[in-house]
Amino acid sequence: MHKLLKIGHRGAKAHVAENTLESFAKALEMGVDAIELDIHVCATGELVVLHDFTVDRTTDGSGEVGKLSLAELKSLKVEHKYAIPTLDEVLELTGNKCLINIEMKGRHTARPLAEFLRKCVKEKGYTYTDFIVSSFQSEELEIISNLNPEVPLGILTQASVAQAMEWAKEFNAKAIHPHFTLLTESNIEKVKNEGYKIFTWTVNEAEDIERMKVYSVDGIISDYPERL
Repeated sequence: MHKLLKIGHRGAKAHVAENTLESFAKALEMGVDAIELDIHVCATGELVVLHDFTVDRTTDGSGEVGKLSLAELKSLKVEHKYAIPTLDEVLELTGNKCLINIEMKGRHTARPLAEFLRKCVKEKGYTYTDFIVSSFQSEELEIISNLNPEVPLGILTQASVAQAMEWAKEFNAKAIHPHFTLLTESNIEKVKNEGYKIFTWTVNEAEDIERMKVYSVDGIISDYPERL
């Protein structure tokens, strides 16, 4: 039987503010197999969980994530009540209850993330298969695949499945993460024949979810985990 992974996009984004501990907790409550989140490196070097390159859209502050210290980021509020979490805090919450899809959003995230994951595996009882690291950025993918080839990689694309497959070969990735509108039965077959998994995003409408299931993708990333 084909197992479809139910993946909560930035937690349970449709229900609770994205990329917050509360949103990840909600996704777990909804029975997800995995959560997807975005990371940046802040000015003091910690890996923080936030989608945009600035804090303007999601918090009551403003400025570039990479130029703010952890203390400054922690003083901000998401929707007046939530805090910006660190990657560490997210893992404290999830333990190994689910797979963690970490998207390297910011630049220069590959090196600290490789180190972070090495620690998780060495000291905290995780295995590399508890994670999948994805990115649109070839530079970050290349760095992490060189630093630690054991980290499972996913190639994000909203432009071309064929190009994502080239990158997947180049960086020895495990999966391709295409926008769902790019998928057809024939390109899915090609991807599967090459041995890659397909995790598609961000699929929210019932009919699109249904179509992805018919296509037998390996995982669906959604703002509405309960619809999966």
